[in-house]
Amino acid sequence: MSYLKVARCDKLPMDKQPIEIVERKGKGHPDTITDGIMERVALELNREYLKRFGGILHYNADKSLLAAGVSEPKFGGGKIIEPMLIVFGDRATTSFAGEEIDIDKIVTDAAKHWIKENLRFVDPEEHVRYQIELKEGSAELTDIFRRGQEVMGANDTSAAVGYAPLSRTETVVLELEQFLNSEEFKKEFQETGEDIKVMGSRHNGHLDLTIAMAFVDRFVNSESDYFRSKQEVLERIKEFLNDKFSNDFESIDVHLNTLDVPGRGVRGVYLTVLGTSAEGGDSGQVGRGNGVNGVIPLMRPRSSEAAAGKNPISHVGKIYNAYTHEIARKIIEEVEEVKEVYVWLLSKIGRPINEPALAAAEVYTEGNFDDIKGQVEEIIAREVSNIGEFVNKLIDGMIPVY
Repeated sequence: MSYLKVARCDKLPMDKQPIEIVERKGKGHPDTITDGIMERVALELNREYLKRFGGILHYNADKSLLAAGVSEPKFGGGKIIEPMLIVFGDRATTSFAGEEIDIDKIVTDAAKHWIKENLRFVDPEEHVRYQIELKEGSAELTDIFRRGQEVMGANDTSAAVGYAPLSRTETVVLELEQFLNSEEFKKEFQETGEDIKVMGSRHNGHLDLTIAMAFVDRFVNSESDYFRSKQEVLERIKEFLNDKFSNDFESIDVHLNTLDVPGRGVRGVYLTVLGTSAEGGDSGQVGRGNGVNGVIPLMRPRSSEAAAGKNPISHVGKIYNAYTHEIARKIIEEVEEVKEVYVWLLSKIGRPINEPALAAAEVYTEGNFDDIKGQVEEIIAREVSNIGEFVNKLIDGMIPVY
């Protein structure tokens, strides 16, 4: 295949590089909230279009803004003064074959269900307002969906990159946030909110972790109560890290809510009413959060497009973004000699998504590159030809994208 290129990577694998920085934003972070809600909107549009018309119609629901509300936290329980606002933007098919589609209801219901499932203290009726700005798409892009192609043509000329495996630092940052937002942890520390950000920086064998975690004011009766609880949470974090990752690093330092200053009362601690800074401190936007593999790897190449909310059958900003990581994982699984791999896919607008303008990979191996090049090429060619199976998983929400 003329579009397929595989080269040897001379750069050391991430775990062997001297410096690494990785971030993850938890499900209560405003950026992750917007990603989560807009991806739920996309899934509900998929279901509605498939149920009523037997196929997915044109939409892209990946432009969204969460404007922070106004809150007044206080020890023992504060109040919400102004609700948050979610603005839903971009394009959607609002009528087809003479039938109207109630986009506003689909969108708001999807958002409310996501909030109920993920944010324990946010009431989607009381604490959030919704502004729907999904309009009809351009005639040419909409027509892509009426051309009867077995494999949809790409809706854009765009490129994406994925890699495998996750580094040790990426794994720690990902699994730590997932633990802190787990049902198990929330039962033990109900005073901790869902708005969590983990920043990891590694220098050789030393890992430094800085965690921002919202506390929920109704469970914190005083400043001393806050600092006591914070210390207990910090000790539990250290216990988790020691149990799972003590053999992966020479040392791990952990810092929690480093802006806190004793003696300043509510102003000197990270206290919220609802467990998220979106209630009054910080706004959010699709695409500013985690990559499709769950982390923000600042030392690696990243795709330029957000995947959440995009159409899963023609928008290469979603399909290729997620699929490059999947192909990279397959290469690592199937070719033992490959220790790290980067995969790129480049589309050309209108060209079928299983015929990329370029598919490329860089592989790091300590063995003979020529011995494995053919295997890597075969895996990429096979996966690209089977992209329809992956698209079906995206349609059903089986592939995480944030």
